[in-house]
Amino acid sequence: MKVCQSRQGYRFSIDAAILAFHALPGKAAARILDLGTGCGIMPLIIAFRHPEVCITGVEIQAELAALARKNVEENGLQSRIKIIEGDFLHLKPDDIGPPVDMVVTNPPYHRRHAGRMNPHNQRAVARHEIAVSLDGLIKSIRRFLSTGGHAWLIYPAERLAELIAAMQAHHLEPKYLRMIHSRVDAEAKQCLLRVVKAGRPGLIVGPPLFIYADDGGYTADAAAMLRP
Repeated sequence: MKVCQSRQGYRFSIDAAILAFHALPGKAAARILDLGTGCGIMPLIIAFRHPEVCITGVEIQAELAALARKNVEENGLQSRIKIIEGDFLHLKPDDIGPPVDMVVTNPPYHRRHAGRMNPHNQRAVARHEIAVSLDGLIKSIRRFLSTGGHAWLIYPAERLAELIAAMQAHHLEPKYLRMIHSRVDAEAKQCLLRVVKAGRPGLIVGPPLFIYADDGGYTADAAAMLRP
């Protein structure tokens, strides 16, 4: 798999690999939607691992959308991955097609005015809620997702209570939670969450995911998520 990304602008992180590893389609010929696809990394990983699925990636930033299309073409996946340049807050279900089976998204973590804003616009939009709020993201997930369909995302651990409350307010029921730690002795900084549209209550808490081992390299779990 070949992936081009900007030297100066937004660059994908291990979050994309973690999401793609966990986001199993669940059925053959699943239709998947990536909200905020960036350079298209998640559609590429998922398409390589699951040859039967079709994926649509939506990206608001023109340069990143063009880069995502280039990556799709370089990997010969035009028949299975479609990139839409636009604001998913304003897209209608018909713009995507029939309701999708799964949504994946690695949204901005920080509130619009929280912390230091990155001076590079691509990175700022990717990290702060400039183009989309949490409420707008959740409404979009619900709008495009089929009843019984599921969505995966990674979010800051400190905003987990806010995230779950907002999901449930829009009838997206949390079903699986995994806390992500940089090291064994570190507090969880992120969480991985799966929700189901109109799902029944019942949350499974998975084992914690530790990214780095004592020697500074990746743990076996993290390394497995980075393999093709």
